[in-house]
Amino acid sequence: MTASEKKQLSAAACRVRMGVIEGTHGAKAGHPGGSLSAADLFTYLYLKELNVDPKNPKWADRDRFVLSKGHTAPGLYAALAERGFFPAADLPTLRHIDSYLQGHPNMNTVPGVDMSTGSLGQGISAAAGMALAAKHQGKNCRVYTLLGDGEIQEGQVWEAMMFAHHYKLDNLCVIIDNNGLQIDGPVDQVMSPYPIPDKLRAFGFEVAEIDGHSFDQMESAFAKARQTKGVPTAIVMKTTKGKGVSYMENQAGWHGKAPNDEEYEIAMDELRAQLAEVEAM
Repeated sequence: MTASEKKQLSAAACRVRMGVIEGTHGAKAGHPGGSLSAADLFTYLYLKELNVDPKNPKWADRDRFVLSKGHTAPGLYAALAERGFFPAADLPTLRHIDSYLQGHPNMNTVPGVDMSTGSLGQGISAAAGMALAAKHQGKNCRVYTLLGDGEIQEGQVWEAMMFAHHYKLDNLCVIIDNNGLQIDGPVDQVMSPYPIPDKLRAFGFEVAEIDGHSFDQMESAFAKARQTKGVPTAIVMKTTKGKGVSYMENQAGWHGKAPNDEEYEIAMDELRAQLAEVEAM
């Protein structure tokens, strides 16, 4: 990856994080912590990895993305806005009664959303079904899905993993946001999913372990996923919950709480400073 590409992605990720804060503050509700931990991933997917067209969101041959951890819709919406699917000015309408940006992704109202999600554990099953359908139809599109590390405590997730391996879904890429925290606290104390990579390998996946805030590592992992044949790929990314906002980082309390006016200003000032630093590079 060139320095210029990395700078563009880093700047976009700052704007995506600002969109998360704009949305959750505007809604006075929502899930900033996990949206921020996955902001770099959302940015990379929509600006570099996914073959999509904002002018034609329903293009039949597009790549698909399913946000299995649907509560982090603020991050997905911010990335979709950054890619040009709809105006970023709409982000503060999140969760408002008359807004098309609902608290969880809705494929019927939001351009660019491929699957309505919200009930944890179910999104990966939909993604696996999409991948199998693409194979049956002879399409070259790829399917990506993002899960939370708390979400993989759900049994349905592992049924979908077994399904993906059985049907040799090498067009499926499962991404796990391992930020270590869920709504009730540390995942290893609530119901430990560790060791995550070993479990995935036992289910027949090709596995990459990366820093979820490194675009270089994402590039390598996704390249390997595209080259892998005969088995699905899983990318386990280690991240910081609340990444980019000092008082939210590694704090389980920010899983599902919106910033008040004062907290909003602090967060936006920090993110503006980070954006300015990136742009000055």
